[in-house]
Amino acid sequence: MAKVKFKKKKQPIVVSKVNFYIHSTFNNTIITATDENGNTLAWATAGGAGFKGAKKATPFAASQAMKNVIQKLPIDSIKSANIFIKGVGTGRDAAARALAPTNISIIKIQDKTPLPHNGTRAKKPRKI
Repeated sequence: MAKVKFKKKKQPIVVSKVNFYIHSTFNNTIITATDENGNTLAWATAGGAGFKGAKKATPFAASQAMKNVIQKLPIDSIKSANIFIKGVGTGRDAAARALAPTNISIIKIQDKTPLPHNGTRAKKPRKI
């Protein structure tokens, strides 16, 4: 007699506070939504939204990626959000502004772009 395996039913996600991490580079924009503990709830990229090549780095592509993340989340239960932005790409602000039409209140927006403290070592002086 063959064993029957039952799939576990997926529990609905109930989260009231979400953290959005926007990683914007010169080539792409990656957006990740996590709960307060850091567990990933949803993610999307500009490339995954259907953009190729240089179009992935545009602000419009970043806003479309944010809309894809919002569609994957249970919007009814989310009350507030923190936004953490990292990188120097053009999609930084556009992705954050794509949250405006939703009923999610934004608590804080923080820029976490790494800055060099001293940089690389300088070249040795030229001998003449």
